[in-house]
Amino acid sequence: MQTSWDEMKGRLKYGVVFSLCLMLMSACGSGANSVGANSTDSNDPIVVPPKPETPTLLHTENGLWLRANGRPVQLKGVNLGNWLIQEFWMMGQGGKGVDDQCSLEATLDRRFSYAERERLYRVFRQNWIKERDWDMLARFNLNVVRVPFIWSVIEDEQHPGTLRADAWDYLDEAVRQARSRGMYVILDLHGAVGSQGWEQHSGCTGKNLLWTTPSYQARTLWLWQQIARHYKDNEAIAGYSLLNEPWGTSEENLASYIVSLAREVRAIDTQHVLILPGHAAGISAYKPDLLQGLQNYAFEMHFYPGFFGWGQTGISVHKDWLQCGVSGNAGVCEWSARLKQMKAAFYVGEFQPWSGMGADIGGQVTRLSYDRYAALGWAATSWSYKVLNNTGGQGAGTWGLVTNEQQSGIANLDFNTASPAEIEALFKSFGSVPYEPQQTVMNWMNSSNAPNLFSLPQ
Repeated sequence: MQTSWDEMKGRLKYGVVFSLCLMLMSACGSGANSVGANSTDSNDPIVVPPKPETPTLLHTENGLWLRANGRPVQLKGVNLGNWLIQEFWMMGQGGKGVDDQCSLEATLDRRFSYAERERLYRVFRQNWIKERDWDMLARFNLNVVRVPFIWSVIEDEQHPGTLRADAWDYLDEAVRQARSRGMYVILDLHGAVGSQGWEQHSGCTGKNLLWTTPSYQARTLWLWQQIARHYKDNEAIAGYSLLNEPWGTSEENLASYIVSLAREVRAIDTQHVLILPGHAAGISAYKPDLLQGLQNYAFEMHFYPGFFGWGQTGISVHKDWLQCGVSGNAGVCEWSARLKQMKAAFYVGEFQPWSGMGADIGGQVTRLSYDRYAALGWAATSWSYKVLNNTGGQGAGTWGLVTNEQQSGIANLDFNTASPAEIEALFKSFGSVPYEPQQTVMNWMNSSNAPNLFSLPQ
C-alpha cells in the first residue's frame, strides 16, 4: 500500500453513477470486542450466517465480474498484508536502520547466515497467518483475499530463474484454505525484483530498479509465467494482479510494460482475469490501440478517502466519495463513467473505510463502501486484515480487521542486537497473541440490512 500524498493526489477527482438500493435500519451500537465475545447490544444489526459458494472460474465481460455460468459475482474481501512481503508498521517494528524487508534480510544475513535468515522467515510466515486467521476471515463474511507477495517467495534469489524448493507452499496453502471456505484468491506481485517504486511496501526502500534493468524485467516475466503454468486451471484464483502500485515510471511506460506482460501471461493462461494496475494518476494511458485483442481483464486502482491528504478522516469524506460529490458526477460516478466508456471491469485493490472513526461509524462506513463498490460491479479488497501494535487494542480503529488485544502489546525489537531466539520468539508471538477484531465491522458485514448513515444515489 502507498504511503504519501504525492502518490495519492491523482485520486481525488475520481468517480460514477449507478443504481444502489439499501434497506434502512437503525445504526449499530456495538463496540470492539475480543475474539469469541458475543455482542448483546439490542441495537446490533441482525447477523445472518454466510452461505459460501464453491468457487468457479471467474471472468470479466462488459465491465462485470462473472462466474463460469455468466452470473455476476460480488467480490468483497481484504488484503493479507505483511504475510509474504513485510511492512514493518503493520507489526510494530522498525527503526535503527531496519525498516523494510530488504534491510531485515540483509541484517540477518550479516549477523547470522542466509540459512538462519531463511529459517526465521519460515517461522514468521507460519505464524503471521494461521488456521485461526482463515476462520476469522470467514466470520467477516468475505469471499476473496488479495495475497501480496514479494518475488523471492517463488524465485530462488541465489539462483535467478530457478524456483525455490518451497516456491508454492504458501500460495498453495492460501488457495486451499480459501477454497475450503468458498473464497477466492487474487495473487498480487507486491514487490518485483529490483522494486517497481521507491516505497518500503515494494520490499526495498529507495530502489525502483525494475524500469531501468532489463534482466529484472525478464525475471518478472519469468515469474508470472511460472505462476500462470501452476495455477492456470485453478478455479479458486480470481485473478492475477500483475504489479502493485508501479509508480516509479511514467503512465505511458507503465501501460506499455503491463500490457506486454499481460499478453505473455495470456499466452500460457487463457482463462484467468488479468488485473492491470493504474498509475497514481489513473488509467488514461491504457489506450484502445494498446489493449486491442486483449480480453478478460480488469483495471485496478487504490482509493483512500480520509488519508494521504485526501480530506480528513471521518464520515464526510466517505460520503462525498460514495455519493459522487456535490455535483453528483464526481467521486465514484466519474470512475464509473470512465469505465463504461472503456467497457472495462474494475478492481479496488486497496481501500481503508474503518480506521480512526470509532467502532460504530467505522463499521457502518465499511459496509456502505463494500455495498457501493459491489453495486457498481467492482471487486474490492480493503487494507488490511491484520495489523499488530505495541500497546494492543483497536482504540478508534487500527488499520487491521484484527489487532492484538489490549494489554497484549507487541515488543519493538532491535534486529541489530536481538538474538535468533529473541527474533524467533517475536515471530511466534504473531501467531499466538490474543486478537481483538473490529467487531462492529464484522456485525455489519453479516447483517441482512445495510446502515442508513447517509443516503447513496438511487
